[in-house]
Amino acid sequence: MTGSWPLMLALWGAGLGAAMQYAKFAVIYDMLGGIYPEAGAALGWLVSLIGIIGIFLGAVAAMIVSRIRFRRSLLAALWLGAVVSLGQALLPPLPVMLLLRLIEGVSHLALVVAAPTLIAQIATDQQRGLALTIWGTFFGVAFAVMAWFGRPFTEAAGVPALFLAHAAYMAAFALYLSPRLRTLSIEDVPPSISLSSVIALHVSIYRSAHISAPAMGWLFYTFCFVSILTVLPPFLDPSVRGLVIGAMPLVSIAVSMTVGVLLLRVLSAVRVIMIGFACSALCMIWLWAVPAGVVACLALAAAMGLMQGASFASVPQLNKTRAGQAQANGAMAQMGNLGNTLGTPVMAVALAGWGYASMPVIAGAAFALGLVVHLFMELARKNE
Repeated sequence: MTGSWPLMLALWGAGLGAAMQYAKFAVIYDMLGGIYPEAGAALGWLVSLIGIIGIFLGAVAAMIVSRIRFRRSLLAALWLGAVVSLGQALLPPLPVMLLLRLIEGVSHLALVVAAPTLIAQIATDQQRGLALTIWGTFFGVAFAVMAWFGRPFTEAAGVPALFLAHAAYMAAFALYLSPRLRTLSIEDVPPSISLSSVIALHVSIYRSAHISAPAMGWLFYTFCFVSILTVLPPFLDPSVRGLVIGAMPLVSIAVSMTVGVLLLRVLSAVRVIMIGFACSALCMIWLWAVPAGVVACLALAAAMGLMQGASFASVPQLNKTRAGQAQANGAMAQMGNLGNTLGTPVMAVALAGWGYASMPVIAGAAFALGLVVHLFMELARKNE
């Protein structure tokens, strides 16, 4: 199965299912209050609680998934995701729904670790760069699909129907991939895991300004990405709401794969990330001056697209060894989950207390902090 594009695209499809685990709650966020009227600002946790597992296990997820074996982990994660979505379709009490979201985080983390690893294993040397670039679009594409199709489907058929559809999607990919992944060659002997090795790994990662820099910037990017797409829709004109929310992640992808790629030919990845943070902060000033302006929203998406691709590109630029790259990617998973987990609840609490104006202030501050962190880490690298 080496070099099989249908199999690699199927694994990308499984990744879409993982991203939909975030998106399916984000695009119906304003409907959740009617289901759980007692929740208040805690509704934000329904979107982001899925990332808790990744916060604690993100940096060591590859070790754990490898121990279980990547094929088994991926298939188990798809089936677990399907079962959890079936449970969510019952609209259980809020504490149970929050527990289901926490369990869903296990499925999500296993998928986002196993799928790209299997893609890299299947792809030839000539295919690998393109295959992993396509993989990198999974989050934005999933949000666009959910905004353009999932939201209207939910409005017509109800919230349980959306969760049932997601369960069917996950199960379908599990059934499709199971026989096809059996033909893969035996994976390497998995590494041993101990408390001392986990502690040593974290110390190694976060004491290095080379290894941790992509992750530290990614923290501020992810803090804003999901939270903005979640809380912004009610402030948009209803006539353009679905179009704008669906277009924003696609604009980010388009800019990442065009302007971002061109800039990476003449600038370092870190410099492109810094430009993205600076432009995003300016866009938040624009959105403060022109509340929920359509052009400002699309400009923000474009600016964030610069950070999206360049953050992944910065990993091999800053870390020349495979070990360093693996640690940097693990740290990105960990900080990405931390950002995704904190972003929406923080925004929800701020919006409940201070209204729309709090969103551009908080997001603008996060973008500015991301720029400052990269500047400090660049200085630290010069002193390493």
